[in-house]
Amino acid sequence: MTINLFQTSEYKAIISEHISKSITYMFEKEQEFAIACEIKHLTFTPELPLSIQETFDDTVLFILSGYTFESAKLEDDYFSFEAGFGEDNFGSTVNVPLLAIKQMFVGDHPMVINLAEHTPEEAHVEKAKNNSMKSLLNNPENKKLLKKRKQ
Repeated sequence: MTINLFQTSEYKAIISEHISKSITYMFEKEQEFAIACEIKHLTFTPELPLSIQETFDDTVLFILSGYTFESAKLEDDYFSFEAGFGEDNFGSTVNVPLLAIKQMFVGDHPMVINLAEHTPEEAHVEKAKNNSMKSLLNNPENKKLLKKRKQ
């Protein structure tokens, strides 16, 4: 049986970290960049009017410059930014799961190519596991037990 290496949880963790570190690096260097994302995984707050949503293809390119770049944030497994859409510049916050970012560019140069598929179920399970472990380790008594087990 052949395994698709790009859809394993190990690869997804590697590429998610790579995307996160690449975005952080762009922030540190104050370098504007662009991302190509799968639209089906994005959320908009407030929701975009249907007339704007209908203009999107399956993959959409966002150029993060000016105010959009300044408003961008990286939190947990999500990247968000504010942007204006349509002729009336309808304002909305775009929330992007990291694995929904398929490519990152600086100018014409691709810097990240992501072959993993974003699966929302996996993201929730992984986040729940991480939160459970953090909760356990917040108790000093539990940390002692973990140290004893490693010895």
